Amino acid sequence: MRVRRIVDLSVPIGSDTQTYPGDPVPRLSVHSTVERDGFNLLHVDMGSQTGTHVDAPFHFQDSGLRVDQLDLGLFTGPGVLIDVRGLGPRGRVGLSEISRYERFLRPGVIALICTGWLDFYGTPAYFDHPYLSADACQRMLDLGVRTFCIDAINIDETPSDDHPGVGYPVHHLIASAGGVIGENFRNLELVDFPDPLVSCLPLALENADGAPVRAVAMQLEV
Repeated sequence: MRVRRIVDLSVPIGSDTQTYPGDPVPRLSVHSTVERDGFNLLHVDMGSQTGTHVDAPFHFQDSGLRVDQLDLGLFTGPGVLIDVRGLGPRGRVGLSEISRYERFLRPGVIALICTGWLDFYGTPAYFDHPYLSADACQRMLDLGVRTFCIDAINIDETPSDDHPGVGYPVHHLIASAGGVIGENFRNLELVDFPDPLVSCLPLALENADGAPVRAVAMQLEV
């Protein structure tokens, strides 16, 4: 077995990385240099959910597992691409959008919800992304899915002055089921080969609600 192709599903982390409103802005600065100290070292200051990241149940439940307590099997597995591009601003990914993929959804798979909204990354429009509905989420949970990844800043609707939203029902449903959420993924539309192996292993931050990941989808050749 060898890896034939790797698709990078992660956004770069730097001063221009778009963050959820109110979250810490990432700051990267030079701490040491070869000229001065004999080696290069970067100082990194950012939130636990910066860039492409995963949420642990603890993000929305005080009694939920932290990211370093979760089974690593939740972050690796066969990917199922759910292509919902074309929904438009604040489009709802509902049961009808999920139904045609149900035969592929089972325990152990990683759902990749492709909205195409990374086209708006770095602009205010990025916050008007499509989102997963609570009823579609519950159906996927009933089918055994426990890992949900999306190419948007939030799997729920992001509230704004014009769109107050209804809270974070999908976060609560997945947290209650002991599942994980991946957000700010990119290049999902490039996962155009059968049976991708997805890895979105998080940093082992202690007692954390989530952590950045370097997510990839791999095409394997047996």
